[in-house]
Amino acid sequence: MAELYNFYAMLDRMQYIQRWGLMRNTRQENLKEHSFDVAVIAHALALVHNRILGKDPVDPLLTMGEALYHDCTEIITGDMPTPIKYKNDELKTAYKEVEAQAAQNILALLPAELKEDYRELLRPEMPDEKRKEVHRLVKAADRISAYLKCLMEEKAANDEFRSAKETIEKSIHALECEEAEYFLLHFVPPYGMTLDEISK
Repeated sequence: MAELYNFYAMLDRMQYIQRWGLMRNTRQENLKEHSFDVAVIAHALALVHNRILGKDPVDPLLTMGEALYHDCTEIITGDMPTPIKYKNDELKTAYKEVEAQAAQNILALLPAELKEDYRELLRPEMPDEKRKEVHRLVKAADRISAYLKCLMEEKAANDEFRSAKETIEKSIHALECEEAEYFLLHFVPPYGMTLDEISK
């Protein structure tokens, strides 16, 4: 009988992890779709970084890969609300340790030959400036994705997300990330348009 590896079946469970658990949602967002959104945005930020801003190139596919897996440990930990996760340094450190252990548990579900490839995505090391740039873009993409969720909830007349939207928008600007600012200026406004308007 063939040896079985549970890694991909475990990743598929991302669809059952609901985000924004403390807030009233007009439409639930799960971890799987959030990860896709962050990967798409991070890839775009890397291309903006390389092609439009002309900075020292980063790998768009590596950026997309890190973004796709950036929250997969939440399959085990669940989605802890940001105000709790970052309330103080002690909680932040403890949560990082839990995340690290969760990543190890997920990596253990792979054949030995594939573990290092996925460790690079689940628990990326930051040995050089290029990898730090990738991580910076993924962080910005994660916040933009959250901001877009807030915009869509606001569009659906849900005031529950108004304060979160303001806080997240400020946090994006605080990153001083040119790529994120470009995305906000040029790509975010159409998110509120109708299908007919987007199609023109």
